[in-house]
Amino acid sequence: MLSVAEWTQLSYLGQLHSFRAKSAEPEFDGSSSFTAVPLSLLTAEKEEAKAVLSLFLRKLGLSSAVAARTIKKSEYFIEHLISRLHSVHKSRYLVGRELTTLEIRDALVPYLESLLDEHGDVLVDVVENFPNPPGRERPTISTPPTTSSLSSKKVKAIARVSELGSDGQLPAHILYLIELGLDMDQIKKMARKFPAFAYYSLDGKIKPVVELFLDLGIPRSEIPGILFRRPQLCGISLSENLKPTMTYLESLGVDKEKWAKVIYRFPAVLTYSRQKVKISVDFFSELGLSAESIGKVLTRCPHIISYSVEDKLKPTAAYFRSLGVDVALLLHRSPQTFGLSIEANLKPVTQFFLDRGFNIEEVGTMISRYGALYTFSLADNLIPKWEFFQSIDYPRSELVKFPQYFGYSLEERIKPRFERVRDLGVEVLLNQVLSTSDAELEKVLEKKAKKMTEGVLPPTLTDFDALQVESEMKDLKL
Repeated sequence: MLSVAEWTQLSYLGQLHSFRAKSAEPEFDGSSSFTAVPLSLLTAEKEEAKAVLSLFLRKLGLSSAVAARTIKKSEYFIEHLISRLHSVHKSRYLVGRELTTLEIRDALVPYLESLLDEHGDVLVDVVENFPNPPGRERPTISTPPTTSSLSSKKVKAIARVSELGSDGQLPAHILYLIELGLDMDQIKKMARKFPAFAYYSLDGKIKPVVELFLDLGIPRSEIPGILFRRPQLCGISLSENLKPTMTYLESLGVDKEKWAKVIYRFPAVLTYSRQKVKISVDFFSELGLSAESIGKVLTRCPHIISYSVEDKLKPTAAYFRSLGVDVALLLHRSPQTFGLSIEANLKPVTQFFLDRGFNIEEVGTMISRYGALYTFSLADNLIPKWEFFQSIDYPRSELVKFPQYFGYSLEERIKPRFERVRDLGVEVLLNQVLSTSDAELEKVLEKKAKKMTEGVLPPTLTDFDALQVESEMKDLKL
């Protein structure tokens, strides 16, 4: 634990930072050793420091709501973080260069980790009670920030993006965003969600990111949506952070020809630290995925990086193992399945099939063959399709062989095709009825109808199994 003297010193640093932010008076020798931080930049830095602290607390296992409450109680600690940031990057401020989002994160995260190592489980108390050790009362002259004072920063950010200048025009970066395709309501929501965005410069932050996206092949029409979902992207330095992050992800196998799709699917992928990405990638390797497979997973499902390894990926992998599923294969085929809730999504679907006579091994086989099975709604998908399946007189084992049945539209594909099969009175594999094209299905149906007319017996069950295996082999080759 910090001594009283150390806490006093930290408190002094926070007060010193506050003083320096308001004044830039020269030293007694006539030289200025510290450049004043503009109020707008100071506001933006505080919002980004809060975002870093919130993410750090959530990685420790706190819910978003608890982390938000902690930050509301920690105005003094936020001031201290900004003071530390200015101390670490003093030379940057002397030349007037503002820090990027990742530079702020890289300066603060190691410090937060050192505090965690020192204080362990009482870190939250340390943060909330700063600059006093846990257990001591705050100075009576100090008043903790109220919800209204914190909300006022969002109000100021919203006012910043909508205020007219002396020329009667909106700020240049706002006009640029409107021309790009964002409307004022969207811009205000961005400022409310991430107040620092209101203070980003046009030429220094926003325009370079937009031009990069255009160079990557992202349609201009899609860029407003990307910025709306992740305004923090505009706070990242292209040369020092964003492009190196892209290079690093490419080294892990992300297809550089598909950056447009990757960024559109999950813009936040470019804002994660290498450490966070490496933790996820190392876990994928532990599961048995090859480097090539990891690259494909990151390309197809970049948002998997946002999942906590300890809180999300490991428990989900353990659950699938309990069903006998090859977890590495499932992750390769259906990475989105690992974002589902075990209690709200996985267990209810498993129970649905158990209640209908399937055993654990069969459920495991079905999910191994078709991971998307767990993404379907019980009420809107699984139940009505199961009820229809019972009406077509197929053995339950056909669903174990071909769980993809649940992925087809009941009204547009399943019912019309089985009505055609029923009209002809022939027997066709579940797989063939649904997975073939209209023309191919007609050929199969005509062939079987002709054999029945000629008195040739329909294929035996062994023949059905052989055709099923042949069909699955073709799917794997595709």
